[in-house]
Amino acid sequence: MATVACFCGATCPSLPSSSSSSSVQPRVRLLTRLRHVSLRTASRGRVSASSTPFSIPGFGKVGWHRREGNASILSFGATAGTGEERSDGATGGNGDDVSEKISALLPLVVVATGVAALSYPATFSWVSKEYYAPALGGIMLSIGIKLSIDDFALAFQRPVPLSVGYIAQYALKPLLGLLIAKAFRMPSTFYAGFILTCCVAGAQLSSYASYLSKGDVALSILLTSSSTISSVVVTPLLTGLLIGSVVPVDGVAMSKSILQVVLLPVALGLLLNTYAKAVVNIIQPIMPFVAMICTALCIGSPLAINRSKILSSQGFHLLFPILTFHLVAFTIGYWFSKLPFWRRDEPVSRTISLCTGMQSSTLAGLLATQFLGSSSQAVPAACSVVIMAITGLSLASFWGNGSRIRDILHPFIPRTCADASS
Repeated sequence: MATVACFCGATCPSLPSSSSSSSVQPRVRLLTRLRHVSLRTASRGRVSASSTPFSIPGFGKVGWHRREGNASILSFGATAGTGEERSDGATGGNGDDVSEKISALLPLVVVATGVAALSYPATFSWVSKEYYAPALGGIMLSIGIKLSIDDFALAFQRPVPLSVGYIAQYALKPLLGLLIAKAFRMPSTFYAGFILTCCVAGAQLSSYASYLSKGDVALSILLTSSSTISSVVVTPLLTGLLIGSVVPVDGVAMSKSILQVVLLPVALGLLLNTYAKAVVNIIQPIMPFVAMICTALCIGSPLAINRSKILSSQGFHLLFPILTFHLVAFTIGYWFSKLPFWRRDEPVSRTISLCTGMQSSTLAGLLATQFLGSSSQAVPAACSVVIMAITGLSLASFWGNGSRIRDILHPFIPRTCADASS
C-alpha cells in the first residue's frame, strides 16, 4: 500500500488513488476535520503544556501555552538553549530559562535564611538597617524590568478581577490583621509592626505561586504592580488610621520613603524595559541573584538581631497570630472572589487568594525600622516572610497538583455542571 506524509509528522497509508479528483476530496475533508478537532480541543482547555515542545506544520510550537477554562497561562520557561519564538509570541533562550530556575529557588532561600538567622545570628547580625533601603530597591528593580506599558494597559481591560483583588488586598486584609491582633492580645512590642505588615502591597512571590497553582499569572503581575505603585499613598494612610493612636506615624515621610525605595526602582525598570532592551538583556540574568540576596538580607537581619525575643515565650506567641493571619487571608481572598456578584472563575479565585495572603513583608520590615522606633517592630514582618512562603507555596502546590478546595467541601457544597465538567 502506498504511503503519504501526514500532517502529524508520521508516515500514514494513503487513500486509494482510483480517481485523482474523488480521492483528494475525502483526504482534504479528513485533514480539515482533524485540524478542527485539534483546535476545538485546545480552545476547551484540554491541551496541557508539555516538557518538550514539538512542531506540527500549520500549528507551530506546541507545549509552551496552556489554557485552563477561560484563563490563559504562559509558561515561565523559554525554549531551552535556542532562543526560538514560543507559542506565546515571546522569545527566550538560556538566560531566561536559567533566570526562572533561579527564581524558583527563592522559597528555599527564604526558609534557609530564617533557619540560619536563628541558629547562627552572626550570619546576618552585621546587616544594619541602613542596608534595608538599597536591598529593597534591588528587589523592586527586579520587578520593574519585567514590566511594560502594555501590562498596565491590560488593567483597563480587566477592571473587575483587579478591583476584587485590590479590595481584598487593601481593605479586607488590614481589617483582618486588626481583628487578629486584638483577638490574640498581641504585645505592644510587636503590635504596630504586625499591623503595618498587613497594610503593605502584594509580594513578588505571589506571581510564582500563581504559576504553580495554575492560576492567572497575568492578573497576579498586574495586582502586584498596581498595589506596589499605589502603596505610596495607601500604606501610610492605612497605617496612620490603624496604629496612629499606638505609635505616631509620619505619613508624609513614609510616603517619601516608599517613593524612593519602591516607586523609583520600579519606574526605572519599566523605562529600561521600554527604551533600553539591550541593557535589560544584560542585567536580567543576574537580577534573580540580586533579588535573592536582598531578600535574605531583609529577612535575616531582624531575625538575627531579635533572636532572643523571637525564641522567648512572647516570640512564640507571635507565630500563632501570623500563621492565623495568612491562612485566613488565603481563605478570604478565595471565597470573596466567589461571591455571587463577582463569580470569578477558578484560576482568578486562586490568584486573588494568593495575592491576598502574600504581601511584601520586606517593605513592611524596612518601614518598621524607619518609622516605628524599635527594631523589634520589624520582627513580625521577618516572620511573616517565612510563614508566607511556606503556606503560600504549599497551597499553590495543592492546587497545581489538581486538587481543589471545592472537592474537600463537596459534602457541603453542591457541584454545578460547570464544576463537574472542569
